[in-house]
Amino acid sequence: MDLIVEIIVSLCLVGGGVFGLVGSVGLVKLRGCIQRLHAPTKAATLGVGGVLIASSIHFTYLTGTLSFHQVLIALFILLTAPITANFIAKVYIQANHDRETLPDTTGAHGWAIYDKPPVQ
Repeated sequence: MDLIVEIIVSLCLVGGGVFGLVGSVGLVKLRGCIQRLHAPTKAATLGVGGVLIASSIHFTYLTGTLSFHQVLIALFILLTAPITANFIAKVYIQANHDRETLPDTTGAHGWAIYDKPPVQ
C-alpha cells in the first residue's frame, strides 16, 4: 500500500478514535440527560464516520472499486442519530416539564410535543 494512502487511512482511524473517545467520556461525565444526549449523537457519530471512511478508502485502494457498504452504513448513521436524539429529547421534555414551565418559543407553532391533544 502506498505511504500516502496509509497515512490518510491512519489519520481517519485516529480521528475517528478520538471522536469516539470524546463521545464516550462525555456520555459518562456529563450531568443531565440532555447533556448526555449530545455526546454520543455528535462525537460518536463522527467517530464511526471516521472509521467507515478509513475502511472505504482502504478497500477502494485494495480492490480498485468503490466500496458502497461503508458509505451506506455512514449515511444510515448520519441520518438516524439526529432523529433518535430528537425523539429522546421530546420524551425527556414531556416527562419532566409541563407546558407552563417551558420558555416561550419564537416560532409560530410553539412546542411540538404539546400542540396536539393526547391520544385517548
